[in-house]
Amino acid sequence: MAIIEVNHLTKEYQLGHLTSLKETALNTLRRLTFRPTREREKFKALDDVNFHIEEGEVIGIIGHNGAGKSTLLKHLANISKPTKGEVIVRGSVAPLIEVGAGVNPELTGRENIFLNGAILGIPKRIIKQKLDEIIEFSELEQFIDTPVKRYSSGMTVKLGFSIATSMEADILIVDEVLAVGDLAFQRKCFDRMEELIKRQGKTVLLVSHNIRQIQRLCNRVILLDHGKIGMEGDPKRVCDNFYEQNDIKIKNNIDQTQTRTIGSGEIELVGLYFLDTSDQKVENLTYNQNCSIHFKIRVLEKLDEVTFGFGFHTTDFLYLTTHNSEEQLKINNLPPGEHVISCKIKKLPLMPGIYTIRFGITSGQAARTVYYGESLKHFQIVGSVPITIRDGFFALDALWIQENNKVTDAKVNSTVQA
Repeated sequence: MAIIEVNHLTKEYQLGHLTSLKETALNTLRRLTFRPTREREKFKALDDVNFHIEEGEVIGIIGHNGAGKSTLLKHLANISKPTKGEVIVRGSVAPLIEVGAGVNPELTGRENIFLNGAILGIPKRIIKQKLDEIIEFSELEQFIDTPVKRYSSGMTVKLGFSIATSMEADILIVDEVLAVGDLAFQRKCFDRMEELIKRQGKTVLLVSHNIRQIQRLCNRVILLDHGKIGMEGDPKRVCDNFYEQNDIKIKNNIDQTQTRTIGSGEIELVGLYFLDTSDQKVENLTYNQNCSIHFKIRVLEKLDEVTFGFGFHTTDFLYLTTHNSEEQLKINNLPPGEHVISCKIKKLPLMPGIYTIRFGITSGQAARTVYYGESLKHFQIVGSVPITIRDGFFALDALWIQENNKVTDAKVNSTVQA
């Protein structure tokens, strides 16, 4: 029997609550005369959602902003009631829906630990046994007897996450809190989540915009789209579909994307383009394709000892690679005027997706930056990849070999003869 059942779940919200005095009076008159009133438009945050979750499953819920992810989790945590349909949860729930949710700001951190444990139905003696563990994990020993209203948002979520993941609940619901806090604490959160999933076999529902984390932690993913389930199933397949949807949106919004540039005013970047093997300008590149990237610059003042560098990064500014010219191109003097600098790329190994370019120029022995820009141009890698290549951004030029075959066979044969 499923530990969670969601059957025809629909949640509607009234758009706007305020009406004019005139409209209120007219609606009252319509009710008195048995005529239909003019209601404000209703918004369906969830629209006939159906799915079941078995005990021990780790479910990722992804989708664009406003897709209904947090609304769904609030129904699963019994924080909100459905307009239609039903949600059946068989077991105790430890919700971590929002930063500070379930934490009383007027109470101290220690008091909140006991309060949350009591809400989950955990005996006081069990909470006392876990108290030191919770405090230690939260890294709030110095502030545990301070009212939570004096905590920063990062401290509050540390406390909330420590409580929720330490209590013996059957189901853990986590919404966008793994990205809060410093990097070291985020690492601790990931390790704790993996312990709950792999060692303790907890049922976990995880919402995050970090799709790579979802793909890593979950064994099933639900993609919500405008309140409906757009896709459900294997994490890689669903996440890849979501990436493709976002790639389309990114391409449609390229003109609205602002570049990040700094410079000394001595150089201007006036053009940036790719050429294929036929020296034709292209906007899309094929996986494993030979190509060249060209930077057209306008030099306003003479520069000495110039070095160029470019790199690729994701649309969320994850740097993938950088290549500098200093060992391959010696430019002692760069006079004023327009110049085109190019770099040939052999078998571009980027996996299919949307990427963008950064470019920089330095001058002098001290490598003074005269120009640097990020997100200068979006481009798309298209084409299929071999079945041997799975996840990531780059494809390796690699070959699997089974070594010592003869030795292994000889050992097997001698064993059989014996």
